[in-house]
Amino acid sequence: MELHLAAQVGLTVVLAIASAVGFLLLRCQGKGRPFGPAGRWLALAITVLTGLVSAGVALLSGLLNDYFSLVMGAVAPSGLWLSQMRAKEDERRSLGREAATFWLVSLLARLDQAMAQEERDWCEQRVDETWDVYELSLAATRYHERIAERLSPEQRRRERIHARLDAIERRLDVAALIEDGAARSKVVTALKGSRHTRLARYERYLNDLTRLHGNLKHDAQSDLRRLLASGYRAGYRSLPPFTTPARVRGPETARRVV
Repeated sequence: MELHLAAQVGLTVVLAIASAVGFLLLRCQGKGRPFGPAGRWLALAITVLTGLVSAGVALLSGLLNDYFSLVMGAVAPSGLWLSQMRAKEDERRSLGREAATFWLVSLLARLDQAMAQEERDWCEQRVDETWDVYELSLAATRYHERIAERLSPEQRRRERIHARLDAIERRLDVAALIEDGAARSKVVTALKGSRHTRLARYERYLNDLTRLHGNLKHDAQSDLRRLLASGYRAGYRSLPPFTTPARVRGPETARRVV
């Protein structure tokens, strides 16, 4: 009898923890890696605690029925969806329910922060702050090609990766003009040529082209990180950092300037 009870408890706990892992992976799909370096211990804590609590509830609920306790152990970890349900519910939640789920919601919030930081670090590692506008344009084009190959048509539309590349190129077009010493009137015309650069925050620096150049390049780098984040969320985490070719300035390496 005791051996049977121990086997039932052990199987229920294992099943509940395995179910908790599955629900956590489903919840984090498209967000990041819950068991990545940044969130591994939080993810383990969430799944083990949720599994143990779920197994305890299942065993108490199924004292008279072994099969019922096993089913409950597999289903109970669906509480991992509570953090998303909280954002969608409009009605007032009872104090008891808030208290019962506070630990889980808090751990999930910390896990989300850890995954977001891991995504930022991954993107930062693939954008070199020392790149000039030509190298930045080459990197954006290469990353866009690689990511577009991995994403489905629906993912490409949802992530707007073509629009992000266009925004990068238009900003770098104007930055390249400034680097090449173009007249202010030509810079003004280039700014007005695209919706990505026809912005008041750029026009206010027309009397300080050095500052304008810095802002354009900074925004292009930010757009490139967003483009990379699209690939990261889609699971393309093996994307290698772009290596710039030899620094050669000539017609064969000059980028298009409009």
